[in-house]
Amino acid sequence: MQTPKAIVFDVNETLLSLSPLKRAVGRALGGREDLLPLWFSTLLHYSLVETLTGSYHDFGEIGTAALMMVAEAQGIALTPAEANAAVVPPLRSLPPHPDAAAGLAALRKDGRFKLVTLSNSSDAEAQAKLSKAGLAALFDAHYTVESLKKYKPHPDTYRRVLQALGAQPQEVLMVAAHAWDLMGAKNAGLRTAFVARAGKTLYPNAARPDYVVDDLPALASFLR
Repeated sequence: MQTPKAIVFDVNETLLSLSPLKRAVGRALGGREDLLPLWFSTLLHYSLVETLTGSYHDFGEIGTAALMMVAEAQGIALTPAEANAAVVPPLRSLPPHPDAAAGLAALRKDGRFKLVTLSNSSDAEAQAKLSKAGLAALFDAHYTVESLKKYKPHPDTYRRVLQALGAQPQEVLMVAAHAWDLMGAKNAGLRTAFVARAGKTLYPNAARPDYVVDDLPALASFLR
């Protein structure tokens, strides 16, 4: 398989752990950490609704609204300010997965491809979280959906990165722990790699990714 000229990484859950966010959301929901998957799926759902309807609020704003919706559905009293405090600060300070720095360093040392990120977060939020996680300097560039005001997996989000890189789709590898993200990338012609984080699975109705790995060092080994 042809060596990619560039590797594009999703950020949330692929590189960074949602553990602090899970705890904060759980506290806001009266200790119900089990509701985090419902909150996150609601967040993703309404990011797609906004994309399809031509609306746009940043990821933190949609996350706050999604938390309010989950709280109301569960009969939990929660103010907008409390919801915002449970979502936005933790979302900007997520820790890296234990394998992230080593895997990225190995890929960077290889030297054959550019490393970039593509996030549904705003520019400021994406930069803040990657800097705090100590990963920002391992990348050549960072891209978000903010300028497009369309969320992944809309094909324009991947095309924007291809245009910025001056690369053809088949020359670029998209890495993510989300099957929906990889389905979007594959639809735009990119090659794909699935990082099998805990609790993440592939979508059976989509084409299988080019690589399926347990962590980022394993991906670096495959590419070598």
